[in-house]
Amino acid sequence: MAVEPCSDNRMLFAGQRDRKCNLVGKENVPLGELESAEDCLADYLKHKADEIGAAKGDPKKVFGRQVAARAPDTDAVDFCAARIHAANSCGNFLRINRVYALDSQVGEQEAQVTGEIEMAVLAPFATCSKIATTCTGTCWDAGTGRPQPGVGNKERSADAFNVTRRLRIQRTFAFVKAADGWRCREDELAPVNSGTAGGGS
Repeated sequence: MAVEPCSDNRMLFAGQRDRKCNLVGKENVPLGELESAEDCLADYLKHKADEIGAAKGDPKKVFGRQVAARAPDTDAVDFCAARIHAANSCGNFLRINRVYALDSQVGEQEAQVTGEIEMAVLAPFATCSKIATTCTGTCWDAGTGRPQPGVGNKERSADAFNVTRRLRIQRTFAFVKAADGWRCREDELAPVNSGTAGGGS
């Protein structure tokens, strides 16, 4: 089942909110540790409420549009990766946990940003399968936990990732400047620059 664009953009906004308010990685911390984010969250929610009010009841004006980033940065990489995941229904198998921009080269109209994307496996899938190549950008060596580029979409073995696994890839994304911000030019995660798989068998 395909993921609707509005679901895609809700995920994007959540990642942007967490980075803005310093909430990344704080899903299971004591409530007291979140008090410092209260003002930031209040401002964020007011801004979103204003957007929704301006949309006059049309959710597509808030969630259904393709999102452009203000700068070629972590948010831009997050938007790009989430759009690719949504287009390929990857949310059934993987969740993007964290995104980091590691390096960028920015010109007047074009930019390249090298990002690191950390994903959690939600449902088992073969280490060399269409899910692996479209949703993680590569096939994987089950023994070493490293990418196996160039293997293709054909499954080579019964090796599979289970739900305890965490995958991390690095990839360089291309962006172009548009009237509303920076838009990703990539339609798939392959090829990745590097990657690691850990956290279980």
